[in-house]
Amino acid sequence: MKMNDQIRQIAERLQGLRESLDLSLEEMAAQCEKQASEVELYESGEVDIPMSYLFDVAQNLGIDTSTLISGNEPHMKAYYLTRYGKGVSVERTKAYKYQALASGFKNSLAAPFEVTVEPNENPIYLNTHTGQEFNYVLEGRLQFRINERDLVLEEGDCIYFDSSNPHGMRALDGRPVKFLAIII
Repeated sequence: MKMNDQIRQIAERLQGLRESLDLSLEEMAAQCEKQASEVELYESGEVDIPMSYLFDVAQNLGIDTSTLISGNEPHMKAYYLTRYGKGVSVERTKAYKYQALASGFKNSLAAPFEVTVEPNENPIYLNTHTGQEFNYVLEGRLQFRINERDLVLEEGDCIYFDSSNPHGMRALDGRPVKFLAIII
């Protein structure tokens, strides 16, 4: 499935969820600490939808992030096995690919993802969301920015942080970076 098709489908789910809960754009925006114009833009399917926004919507509305990504409701309660390379995948942009690793586990307390960041020369996009986050670098080198401070994470390095702080990343050395992200 093409990236734009995935974004449109996620946007439709966001709008449908908001409307089914009888929330206005302004009410949804207030719950997620966004502007109504941003919520409307995300629901249009014409722009990339930050993972941080999907996570905030899921947390505020009491649903699983993977439901917003995949459109499937998780059902497993004892365990959920994700085979290598088989997690529910979404490419938000050409630079980022998220693979949900626990999409079938009902009422999960954390959202684990394998994230691939492609190298590019664009400025680092900073985002914020509620909760905390743990990132563990699996492959490559990563420039990680948090609160205007740049850190370089090598393979095997990890960082745990309050994700309400502005944060973002970039692949270094012209190579893709893979890391495990657990959003709590």
